[in-house]
Amino acid sequence: MDRSERLNQELIFLSYKNEFHVNDLMAAFDISKRTALRDIQSLEQLGLTFYVEPGRYGGYKLTKRQLWVPVLLNIQEINALFFAIKALSLLSATPFEKSYTTIYQKLMATLPLAEQQKVTRLQEVVNYYTIPNLDGPKLLRPLLSAILNETVVTLQLKASKMPQRFQLFDLLFRNGVWFVSGVNLTTQNWEIIRCDTVTALTETDQPAQLSYEALKQRQTTYDQQHHDIAYRCKLTPHGREIVQRNHYANMQLESIDGQDYLYGGYNQDEYDYMIQYLLALGTNVQILAPEALQTGYLAAIDRIRDMYR
Repeated sequence: MDRSERLNQELIFLSYKNEFHVNDLMAAFDISKRTALRDIQSLEQLGLTFYVEPGRYGGYKLTKRQLWVPVLLNIQEINALFFAIKALSLLSATPFEKSYTTIYQKLMATLPLAEQQKVTRLQEVVNYYTIPNLDGPKLLRPLLSAILNETVVTLQLKASKMPQRFQLFDLLFRNGVWFVSGVNLTTQNWEIIRCDTVTALTETDQPAQLSYEALKQRQTTYDQQHHDIAYRCKLTPHGREIVQRNHYANMQLESIDGQDYLYGGYNQDEYDYMIQYLLALGTNVQILAPEALQTGYLAAIDRIRDMYR
């Protein structure tokens, strides 16, 4: 570990402490007392503020706790950071889309001109392609706020005449679509909702009924019990590659004697979606079980064939 990286790690290490001793740095980073003292002097120059308390049990007392501490990044880490910002900014909707340009500009302004040129060159020669949002949901930020603040909210959904109360758990982005999950407090059911189907959100004064841990357990139970119909398919090597690029939590891959298999579970209300998912694999999949999934798959193929007769 070079010195700049060590100083960065020391800043992170000390950010969790109210006080420290030279021996703490010596033990944590396997450095000599002389090196530790020199590092402490450098950390002070970087903005770490402390005072020395004399005596046998004294040491360094941190006097200013900051939300952000200075960090030292090498050019590879800087490039990785800018690349991540570029990748996220390509999504047409996120809870933070208005911040990406500002963050980019602020970070770029902190770099010397030579490093700015290197970052700009990287942006020109390394490209990241992803699926843009297909729907452009408008309520991502209030949905995220409701999750973080553990707020009970009333959601108006396109498919429902009456608004419904929810305690939300998380946001998920998959294949161009944002989803939000949580407990419908009226039915007490766990639900996964497309964010573009939420047309209105209203915060309520009702206290949260479930803790974060309780919501997490509800999600785990839902995943285990909801996908109660087992399936198994044989895949070609290309089929395995397709599944690896686009799969869900209820899907698992395994290889037996060189043959790839897809297996897992689905719920009856996901039956039509499973058929459409498997159709997208074309000739790269063979459904082994259950028979009902085979029947639906072949019926869908017949409907496609009828379109050309």
